[in-house]
Amino acid sequence: MPYEDEEPPYVDRPVVEPDPELDALASAVIGAVIEAHRNLGPGLDEILYESGLCVEFELRRIPFARQVIVPVVYKGVVIGEKRIDLIVANRLVVEIKAVEALTALHKAQLHTYLKLMRCKLGLLINFNCPVLKDGIKRVVNRM
Repeated sequence: MPYEDEEPPYVDRPVVEPDPELDALASAVIGAVIEAHRNLGPGLDEILYESGLCVEFELRRIPFARQVIVPVVYKGVVIGEKRIDLIVANRLVVEIKAVEALTALHKAQLHTYLKLMRCKLGLLINFNCPVLKDGIKRVVNRM
C-alpha cells in the first residue's frame, strides 16, 4: 500500500512540455544526428554512431558528456550504477540504438534514464533506419 503522500504508479500525470531553450537544444541535437546518419548510413554498431555523433557535437560546439555513470538508488540506498550514452548540456538525455525497430521497452528505458538524471527531455535515436526521421523519438519526463 502506498504512503499517503505518494501517487499510485498508475496515475497519469499531465505532460508539461519543456521550455523553449531545451526544445532548441533538442533541435540542434537532431540536426547533428541527421548529419551523422547522412555520413555513416544504417547498418553499423551503436558505438560507431555514438563516436560519430560526438565528433559532430564537437564540430557544432554542442556541449555533451559521453557514457555518463549514474548511481541507481533504491529507497535511499545505492544499489548499482548505469551508463547513459550521452547527456547534452546537462539537460538532455540521448539514447542511441542500432536495432531493427524501436520498441516500447526502449522508450521505457529512456524514461528510466530521465528519472535517474532528473531531466525533462530525452531523444531515442535508432540509427539503423534507411530514413532517420522514422528512428527519432522525443520522450518527455512527466516530472
